[in-house]
Amino acid sequence: MELIPAIDIKDGKCVRLKQGRMEAETVYGDPVQMAERWVKAGARRLHVVDLNGAVDGRPGNADIIHSIAEKYRHIVIQVGGGIRDEDTIQTYLDAGVNFVIIGTRAVTTPHFVSDVCLEFPGHIIVGLDARDGKLATEGWSKLSHHDVTDMARRFEDDGVASIVYTDIGRDGMLASVNIESTVRLCRHVKIPIIASGGVRNLDDIRALCAAAGEGIAGAITGRAIYEGTLDFTEAQALADTLCAGH
Repeated sequence: MELIPAIDIKDGKCVRLKQGRMEAETVYGDPVQMAERWVKAGARRLHVVDLNGAVDGRPGNADIIHSIAEKYRHIVIQVGGGIRDEDTIQTYLDAGVNFVIIGTRAVTTPHFVSDVCLEFPGHIIVGLDARDGKLATEGWSKLSHHDVTDMARRFEDDGVASIVYTDIGRDGMLASVNIESTVRLCRHVKIPIIASGGVRNLDDIRALCAAAGEGIAGAITGRAIYEGTLDFTEAQALADTLCAGH
């Protein structure tokens, strides 16, 4: 079970949002320094999101993301937010990013995912952000009629490397992970699922590890490690111990 620190970037700063609301932010400082902090704490992968990009539909903090990727080439880096065309994907991969996360465009133009999976095999992750089983787009500002499970199966067939599944209702709220809905999704696909939204403390890590055998490969954590309800190094050590048998 890989714990993945989230570095959400808005207007050049590392922030955390509550339930994806751009106005409900807490600023934590310089994103590159935050990357260094989590790498030193033992992170093996970083989840970097361009929040301006997610809303505007084009990269807004690409230079900062490039700096992180170039500085930490030994760390797996996955990037989301505003990735809507092949040129953006190519630029990120050239900078050293390992995976790009397709979110809004995966829902609005599903065939785009199959196209980029062919063009960039092994580098595409789809981000499925849901509330009550329905997918959201445009930085979570719009709710679609698409069912999470149906779309996950489609993208698995397209060849995505994994799926980041976010329960919007719990993201940034320290409300505990929605294990049930994540496991439900895992049971419908064979590719790894990365859980996101609601990690709060070591009890959540224990619950995630208990479900690791269902296909939960990792968990993204944000507000908990920034506000101190979860010590990242301790949490990763616990996950390594508990999940060793899965």
